[in-house]
Parts: sequence; structure tokens; C-alpha cells
Amino acid sequence: MAMIETINLTKRYGEFTALNNLNLVIEEGDCYGFIGPNGAGKTTTIKILATLLKPSSGQAMVNGLTIGYQNRQIRPVIGYVPDFMGAYEDMVVTEYLEFFAAAYNIHGEQRRRVVGDVLDLTDLNYKANSEVSSLSRGMQQRLSVARVLLHDPKVLLMDEPASGLDPRARIEVRELLKELKRMGKTILISSHILHELAELCNAVGIIEQGELLFHGTVREVMHKAKMGRVLHVGVAERIMEAAKLLQTAPGVVKVTIVDEGAETMNGDVGAGQIMHVQLDEATAESFTDIPNRLVNAGFRISRFTEESVNLETAFMRLTQGLVQ
Repeated sequence: MAMIETINLTKRYGEFTALNNLNLVIEEGDCYGFIGPNGAGKTTTIKILATLLKPSSGQAMVNGLTIGYQNRQIRPVIGYVPDFMGAYEDMVVTEYLEFFAAAYNIHGEQRRRVVGDVLDLTDLNYKANSEVSSLSRGMQQRLSVARVLLHDPKVLLMDEPASGLDPRARIEVRELLKELKRMGKTILISSHILHELAELCNAVGIIEQGELLFHGTVREVMHKAKMGRVLHVGVAERIMEAAKLLQTAPGVVKVTIVDEGAETMNGDVGAGQIMHVQLDEATAESFTDIPNRLVNAGFRISRFTEESVNLETAFMRLTQGLVQ
């Protein structure tokens, strides 16, 4: 079942188009990573799904309910975590959570139990009587997550939840998100910390200038960005000759010499340089011929690895760095 769906979703501000015909499908239980440069349209999309903005045209649906027409029914289903917490800093943590629980008509013993449960889940019990203003940035983000869990929503909309956090706080938020994923929540999360999205998310969408460039699993985005196999090959000497030799090998599309900036004690020519050997994936099922050619020609191989593509390199290859 599609928990979140947009159909030609468009948002304009006068002549400026923040979102342009966005078509997105997020299934129930997905942890979906929303990736894009600043100004790409991520926050605009999340705010529309959180019923805080009206689309200019197109449709957006959450749990089968339509944004703009069924907002009252949608709001109990969602939890929205902005990138910054906002006001209420003079409140004590428990007062803060009880205030929002009351807003969701959770009262009496049930409210005390629910507040205790979310404090346990977010590991903030020991800060229950502290003022919100005294909490670190990471603790405030966890408190923000605790707030949106009070009414047990099916969908979590998280806009840069790790923004501005130190490494330890990022790890704590990441572990919390993993637990929410295990609980079966549908999570839409935008972030610039791409390697952490790769660990958390089973699906990603890449957006640029308000348009969705790619939508699929993490494995699919890696494959799309890989553009054939690339080998990193190093030799002890005569790298120019080695490059010319490999350029004539079957299945080799291009050989590029790259300076990695390393130095050796004896100052060998080509030290610190390696070859990037791009292969035609259709014809290069096996690349055992590459080291054989080098060894038979008298070269000593110092490095031979296949290039791995992570979410960061995929993002760089699939986008142009354009902002609106």
C-alpha cells in the first residue's frame, strides 16, 4: 500500500517554481531518503505533506487521504520533525511533552504513561526535569522526535534531523531512526549526510531544481551512477606505457591517469598516480586479462581494485549542483 503519493505535485511562488510535477510513491514501512542540494524542493515537499503548505497544482496523499481536502484526518496520522526545534525553550521536558499530548487529547493516566514511553524510547528519561533550553542540540532533536511520537503516528516526516549535530549526536539520532523503522513506521527523511541515509533507507529519491531526477532502491541508484565498471590500477613504474597497453585491451573504453598526491622515498616516475580503467560492462564480464597483460609486459602491479560507488558519489554523478 502506498502510504505517501504525489501526482504532478507543483508549488509556485509567483514566477518561481519550487516543485515541478513531482511524482513520488512511498510504500508503507519504507524508510525513504530524500536527497538534493539546498533549494532543490525537499523542505517544500515535506511541508506540503505535513499540511503546512498548499500545493499550486497536482495532488498529494497520505494514507489514502488528500492534502488540502482532508487535512484534519491526515494530521493524526503524521509526525513532522523540522530541522530546528523552535520555541518552548523555557519549559521543562515533561511539561513540553505533556503540553503536546494534551493537544492530541491525551489526558490523565494515559498521558503520563505515553510521556514516559516516549522518554524511554528516545533515552531522555534522565532529562525529564531539565529545561528544554539546557539541552544540547542532539538532545533537542531527540525531544522533537519524542514529541511527534506521542500520538503514535504511522508516518514520520523528518527534515534534516541530523543537521548541525556533532558525530555522537548523529549516531544517537540514527539509532533512534533505526528503532522507529523496526517499529514499522513509514519514514520520509531528507538529509545531507548521505552515507547515513544509505544505512537507514531502503529507497531514495534525488531531487534537483524541483524535479525528481531518480527514484528507486539504494542498489538501483548505485547501479545507475556506476556507468560501467571502473578499475583502479597502479603500477610501480612506466605508468604512461602501461596506460597505452591497457587502452588496446578488449572491453576497455578509456584509461585515465589520476594523480592521488602520494610520494615515494626514491621519487619514482608515476609515484602517487594510478590508472582509472573504464570497462564496457556489456563485454567485460571478466577483467582477469588486465593484470595478465601488465605482468606479461613486465609491469609490477601495486594496486588493483574495482571502484565502489557510494550514495555520495552517486549523488554527485546524477546531479549537476544546480539550485533555484
